[in-house]
Amino acid sequence: MKQHPALKGMKSTFIGIIVNALLALLKAMTGIFGNSYALVADAIESTADVFSSLIVWMGLKISSKPPDHDHPYGHGKAEPMAAVIVSLSLFIAAFVIVIQSIRELILPHHTPASYTLVVLVFAIIVKEFLFRFLFRVGKDVGSIAVKTDAWHHRSDAFTSAAAFVGISIALIGGPGYESADTWAALVASGVILFNAIRLLKPAVGELMDASPSPVLEKEIRTVALTVDGVESLDKCTIRKVGFDFYVDLHVRVKGTMSVRRAHSISHTVKDTICSSNERIANVLIHIEPGKN
Repeated sequence: MKQHPALKGMKSTFIGIIVNALLALLKAMTGIFGNSYALVADAIESTADVFSSLIVWMGLKISSKPPDHDHPYGHGKAEPMAAVIVSLSLFIAAFVIVIQSIRELILPHHTPASYTLVVLVFAIIVKEFLFRFLFRVGKDVGSIAVKTDAWHHRSDAFTSAAAFVGISIALIGGPGYESADTWAALVASGVILFNAIRLLKPAVGELMDASPSPVLEKEIRTVALTVDGVESLDKCTIRKVGFDFYVDLHVRVKGTMSVRRAHSISHTVKDTICSSNERIANVLIHIEPGKN
């Protein structure tokens, strides 16, 4: 039995939650004892990842619920809503890092410990692996929330990379360069902010029923035209609800055709389209008379 896309996304997200929690603890302890605010900022980002992944997990869980009386189209919109919340959490994380970085620049700063670099290299490798793993899952199941969560991990990897550069400069430069890792934290916050803006747009678009890829519309039209009795096609609109697609299609048939025959063709078109793509949940057919 094939696994529901939401369940697959939930399992992958849960793995990210566990890894992030362990990384956040490791970074925070190393940053505090190693005198590196860039690493502490990185720990803040990892902690934000834990909460954002929990939100994604909840969104996927809700979206997997079947349609009911109050939600005839299902609960799929919970998935892009989770993506929006995750994007907004990135804005908050960037703001917190900026405020704390400015505070660290004003206060006396100690040179970071060299062992903090080892933790950062480890963090970069782990976060990049999580990004690739989750993005692949998100792409396979068609989840904007999982893909947004994946980019949250990539942002964390950027933060770690910036911290690595900043700490390296502080260690190599010696006295006078102690604040280099704090400046690196500020640069990292800019990267996080950029990703937040970039990730928010597609999530909001899905909530507003933005049209999916034109490739899908082309595939639907091609399949519909194979049905006997279909003369041509007119409008074709598609919207994504969670992991499923809902299609509205205008089909032209002979004007002299009986209502019964036209109705039969509409059902055949619907069944053919749905069977061609398992993610198409429903097709609403509107019959129109042919132009001739």
